[in-house]
Amino acid sequence: MVFLPEKRPRSFIKRWFSKLVLSVLETGNLHLELPDGECLIVGDNTGPLIYVQLTRWQALYKLVLDPELAVGEAYMDGDLLMVQGEVYDLLDLIFSNLTVNTVPEPSRTVRAMATAALRRGGYNSRSRSRDNVAHHYDLDGRLYDLFLDRDAQYSCGYFEEGCDDLDVAQLAKKRHLAAKLDLKPGHKVLDIGSGWGGLALYLARTCEASVKGVTLSTEQLAVSQQRVAQEGLGNRVQFALTDYRDVCDRFDRIVSVGMFEHVGPKSYPEFFATLRTLLADDGVAVLHYIGRATQPSKTNPWITKYIFPGGYTPSLSEVLPEIEKQGLTVTDIEVLRLHYAETLRYWRQRFAANRDKAVDLYDERFARMWEFYLAASETGFRYQGLVIHQIQICAPEAKLPLTRTYIDAGEKRLAAQEEPLRYAGDAVSEDALKLPA
Repeated sequence: MVFLPEKRPRSFIKRWFSKLVLSVLETGNLHLELPDGECLIVGDNTGPLIYVQLTRWQALYKLVLDPELAVGEAYMDGDLLMVQGEVYDLLDLIFSNLTVNTVPEPSRTVRAMATAALRRGGYNSRSRSRDNVAHHYDLDGRLYDLFLDRDAQYSCGYFEEGCDDLDVAQLAKKRHLAAKLDLKPGHKVLDIGSGWGGLALYLARTCEASVKGVTLSTEQLAVSQQRVAQEGLGNRVQFALTDYRDVCDRFDRIVSVGMFEHVGPKSYPEFFATLRTLLADDGVAVLHYIGRATQPSKTNPWITKYIFPGGYTPSLSEVLPEIEKQGLTVTDIEVLRLHYAETLRYWRQRFAANRDKAVDLYDERFARMWEFYLAASETGFRYQGLVIHQIQICAPEAKLPLTRTYIDAGEKRLAAQEEPLRYAGDAVSEDALKLPA
């Protein structure tokens, strides 16, 4: 922990802080009240007024040294108060002014050091992977009930044209993935990172597949097993608390949604070597993960410190060579651009509607952290080059139709076969499902 005493020269830090802010924010209408009461007016006076109060000089020192980390920490700690506007409004203003690769001075040195550290690290062992998963996914399940859809899909929805309903978008995501897998009744499927079980249950129920889901979260495993029992699908679906590297079987299909972000770049060779071992000679796999549409870059330090330790969002240039090295073939790539931004908008607004319940579950600082996480993630997808990569991967003897029309045809067929939605529970209130105007 860096100790920055309050008595350091304030004129110096005010000058550097003002330089930093003015170099980044050219548009907008931002008023920044400093700890001594002085107000810094930033932007071109367009858009709604956003009024921020900074309460301690220590926060300014940190903001100058490493703004990517310090903005979130200042908000969590109450050193950055939103007097007018929400924290999302502030982040929207910041990121809409920045280009994807902009790094304000003097934080270039900090970013360079972090990037160098990433090149040396980035391997997630079994024990480290378990710890990373527990940090985020073993939180009180009632927290996720506050903002997720009723099937507890904690990944990007698929918003078909005209869709304005989160539950519909999450169902469409499952249908889209199933169609890309080209599933046949009786196929053996491995779901790596199976979450609360919604996708595995869908594939078993709608596609008549036999599914094994693996997770490292004890909380998610308990919910998944409960859902299997409630739906009477124990003959088709099994869930296990297992690292994907310890699975011993072969599968016709493999799917992984929202897990590859946690693998770490040093672990990519191991991941795809394991995928090749587990995939039947005529098998098909689909990866769905958060990536970036830019050149490789480190993940936001605040996200890795507080939300997803060990997480990394790769560029395609980091992933495709590792697939090729294992003798696997990439047969389809789809980039979903703003689908996750829209998903996060729903999550952010639902969480805001239930914020008092989050405070009761944890405390005010945690609620601020979660607010910042959802807002920063949404603006990252809107402005900072974050996207979803869906990569279809085939083993050497796989036989898929020659054109992509089978995906659309499969979605139509699956939509006709779908039963009424079965939800993970009714913890999400009807009030929570109604978005604020």
